[in-house]
Amino acid sequence: MRFLFRCLDAAADAALLHSWVTRPYATFWGMLSATVEDVAREYAKIQSSGHHHALLGLDGGTPAFLMEEYQPAYSPLAAVYPVLPGDVGMHLLVAPPSEGPEPGYTAAVMDAVLARLFSVPGVERIVVEPDARNTKIHALNERLGFQPAGVVTLPDKDALLSFCCRSDYLAARTTLPARTTLPARTTLSALPSRPLIPQGASL
Repeated sequence: MRFLFRCLDAAADAALLHSWVTRPYATFWGMLSATVEDVAREYAKIQSSGHHHALLGLDGGTPAFLMEEYQPAYSPLAAVYPVLPGDVGMHLLVAPPSEGPEPGYTAAVMDAVLARLFSVPGVERIVVEPDARNTKIHALNERLGFQPAGVVTLPDKDALLSFCCRSDYLAARTTLPARTTLPARTTLSALPSRPLIPQGASL
């Protein structure tokens, strides 16, 4: 697999994340005016929550994206849709390219993230709630198998609630160029499984 994952260190990685989340392209991440200390504080809170977990995706050892996985039942989503067993929420922010943009790169990142999430025993459906105005991520989500369920009002935004079940993801992967996906012989069952979020853990 091209990408590897490691647990985010809220203090040690704060400056790196700050350099991503305060750029104009990350407007919808909601941290444009954050300080490094704000970023460290926010991610320390996430990592100690027990129901929300952040990881860095590495490309050749270099941090390339931030992903968050969370339990919708403990989030504002619980107030806007009936959470089902096997649901897991996801956020994704790809780092700004250090050189020129690589065609298909973001789709490859999304494929790796979804494969990781679906490798967890019991996970049946991925839930996302990007800002309703973020048309670029809507298009990417649909390309990877997400089905829009409508706009919902959350405390910080109007969001396009969307769901991706395992079968829709696997079907969507067949339409992606081979170089953007996991190796052809890799199946979800071949990926190492692990608990989604260590309950009560400070990571």
